Amino acid sequence: MVRYAVHRLLVAIPTLVVIVTIAFFLIRIAPGGPFDLERPLHPKVMEHLERIYQLDRPLHEQYLSYLRNLLAGDLGPSFYFRDFTVSELILSGLPISVQVGASALLLALGLGGLLGVAAALRQNTRSDYAVMTVATLGVTVPNFVVAPVLTLIIGLQLQLLPVGGWGKPGNYVLPIIALCLPQIAAIARLTRASMIEVLSSNFVRTARAKGLRESVTITRHAIRAAILPVVSYMGPAVANIITGSVVVEQIFSIPGIGRYFVQGSLNRDYTLVMGVTVFYGALIILCNLIADLLYGVLDPKVRYD
Repeated sequence: MVRYAVHRLLVAIPTLVVIVTIAFFLIRIAPGGPFDLERPLHPKVMEHLERIYQLDRPLHEQYLSYLRNLLAGDLGPSFYFRDFTVSELILSGLPISVQVGASALLLALGLGGLLGVAAALRQNTRSDYAVMTVATLGVTVPNFVVAPVLTLIIGLQLQLLPVGGWGKPGNYVLPIIALCLPQIAAIARLTRASMIEVLSSNFVRTARAKGLRESVTITRHAIRAAILPVVSYMGPAVANIITGSVVVEQIFSIPGIGRYFVQGSLNRDYTLVMGVTVFYGALIILCNLIADLLYGVLDPKVRYD
């Protein structure tokens, strides 16, 4: 397993290089620049700023310079938040983004798994149809639609929870719900389909034929086999939560990494956008690796050669 993990990490290096290359040139060819203001700067001032931040050099030289700095662990200074480096901004927003994202993922796994198992055990009943109807609706409605609806109904009309800010317990609720609802729906559908297949398998029939109680058969045998597809889905689920947090953090004014990414994109803060992109890319690759390793732990038939 260790050799497999090392091999996957080595293979991830070219993937990160491709991500960095695409992101670097896409943001550079976009119209506008980091120092474009409503009132244009004096040409001498603009020339001086471009020389300080090495924007006056050819694009390929800037790219190679960025790769060298990235290998040294230097993500560069922020063009917009000029008193901070990109690494400092990411480290300041990381704990908040982790709190929101991890809470949403754990809630989605717990609630989505329970709904999927309940629907499978009551297959083709009203409960099953109700769960699948809600799950289908949850999959089709993205979180950038869910978040404004929650803000409008729960926050503004009913005034039950705050719709912005951070630091109080009430500030956690709406962002976490907006992030986890689509994942709850996806995990519930996946768990239901896997559970139905497992319940008709030979080892479950054997357990029932031996006289094991139904609760023991379900909890000790069926659920463990049924969650394997859910473990495989962990990588895409983390990616979906990360991309969703970019919008959700901006809507709810959460000072996390996603909000910095949006502000950096709007202000053409090249280094900030690149730093967040590299960080998110590495995080998604790592989460996919962890999900694959967990799959091998849960399924003894899997061997990493």
